[in-house]
Amino acid sequence: MSAVSPSNTIPPVPLTMEGYAVLHQMLRIRRAAWRALPPDQRTTVANEASSALAAMEGSSSGQSALFSMLGHKGDLMLVHFRESFDALNQAELTLAGLRFWDYVEPVSSYLSVIELGLYESTVKVYKTLADRGIEPHSEEWKKEIFDTLARQREAMRSRLFPEIPASRYVCFYPMNRLRGEEKNFYMLPIDERARQMNDHGLIGRRYAGEVKQIISGSVGFDDWEWGVDLFAEDPMVFKKLIYEMRFDEVSAVYALFGQFFVGIRCAAADLEKLLHGELPQARNAQ
Repeated sequence: MSAVSPSNTIPPVPLTMEGYAVLHQMLRIRRAAWRALPPDQRTTVANEASSALAAMEGSSSGQSALFSMLGHKGDLMLVHFRESFDALNQAELTLAGLRFWDYVEPVSSYLSVIELGLYESTVKVYKTLADRGIEPHSEEWKKEIFDTLARQREAMRSRLFPEIPASRYVCFYPMNRLRGEEKNFYMLPIDERARQMNDHGLIGRRYAGEVKQIISGSVGFDDWEWGVDLFAEDPMVFKKLIYEMRFDEVSAVYALFGQFFVGIRCAAADLEKLLHGELPQARNAQ
């Protein structure tokens, strides 16, 4: 095999691992139509929807969660984790078949897949293979990468296929890395991108125990590159974490953010209370 120069020929694309497919559905209640229903019909419709959502909450192959949204961007947010896009679509079809769906309308949605970026280990693996003289993208290279990802995927299974955290509050937002005329994150050398992402991750780790973060990739699936879900018992941690990250280089220079959606967790069994204008008290929704 011919020698390969690591600095010049290692691929620029970091390795990733993918887990659950994810769908966020933001809904607005058609309140005039809902209030026009007789009380007994409202109860029947709400109970039917609660039963369907409860089954989704407790699924062992990917869960769903219901949130009451704050602000004008919608009334309800449903978050679905599933093993495939087909299963996500089935969740959509199941909900659309409920009578309750006649009394809501979609205002937004977001499709993605849970993603673990492997910048640091990617650089190590690429350079090791290059130092061994293995040609990038050759069959031997692909086999080595496949075996590496298989080992890491098993070790990271709980992060790739997590339960939806039972925390009281959620903050969801999409984001991009800048690709402008003067600043373009993707044109940086992979070593530099790895350094910036490592520094970025150190901030999040300081909030371990206060917030649970789930990153999902959406390149090719939706209008932004990633979706970020933050789960916490205290919503102020969202402000503190995101604000601190604003001062981090990769965010200050290269980050673009979409809309933010904030919600309060509600168990499926409490849907009727929510529709009657009563925010249920905090409880374990799992």
